[in-house]
Amino acid sequence: MPRTKDASAALPGAVTQRLELLGSNIRTARIRRRMPLRQLAERARLSVPTLLKVEAGNPGTGIAAYATVLWVLGLDHALGELARPDADQVGLALEAAARPERARASTRLDDDF
Repeated sequence: MPRTKDASAALPGAVTQRLELLGSNIRTARIRRRMPLRQLAERARLSVPTLLKVEAGNPGTGIAAYATVLWVLGLDHALGELARPDADQVGLALEAAARPERARASTRLDDDF
């Protein structure tokens, strides 16, 4: 299947908005640090056009580019918090619902003398 020219056309609107917000936040962080675009691109080992795509929140840009830029800016600490299993309320509820209501005794004999 060929790639569409505009990758955001196939995404839910909420996803597109969050990516654009992330890109905008990255741009704001770069400007606050008075870091030129070219300097951040060099430190992140990205091309300037790729960094511009990150700052635009382009959905076709790889997550590694976003993560590396956040790392260079010192803002990568929250990456480990994304999709944390202990914060997944829906997953935890489904897991709890699938547990048996009562425990059954094991029928396996213990050979440990």
